[in-house]
Amino acid sequence: MAPEPPLSAARQYRPNRFVSLPAELDPDTYDSSPEKRRAEAERLAIRSRLKRQYLLQLNNPSPPAVIENPALIRWAYAKSQNVYPTFRLTPKTSFLGAAYALGPLLFWMFVLKADRDRKEKRIQEGKYKRPFSVFF
Repeated sequence: MAPEPPLSAARQYRPNRFVSLPAELDPDTYDSSPEKRRAEAERLAIRSRLKRQYLLQLNNPSPPAVIENPALIRWAYAKSQNVYPTFRLTPKTSFLGAAYALGPLLFWMFVLKADRDRKEKRIQEGKYKRPFSVFF
């Protein structure tokens, strides 16, 4: 009688509470529901039709001037044209917008005003002699 083949790693592995289940042995990855498998098959069919259409255009003996790739067009549209529909006005975004717009202006106004006041105080005390300047 021939010896039995050794058990596979999937059969030998026993999950325990200290180590999570590897993705290869996770039942969610290989034991999917019929609806999930049907949706995956449908997406695969759509992808294969688009790929076939693209390859037919690519390998055409008299190709058009521009070969349109629908996935690339969708990506370019989402990247460039479709920016603001995903933006939501919230108190946080309003505060950040005001901080980035008004923050630097207020900071430099404060710095320049403080410098001017310091110079004016030193001039009144007689500790600062104004240099002659034609332009300033």
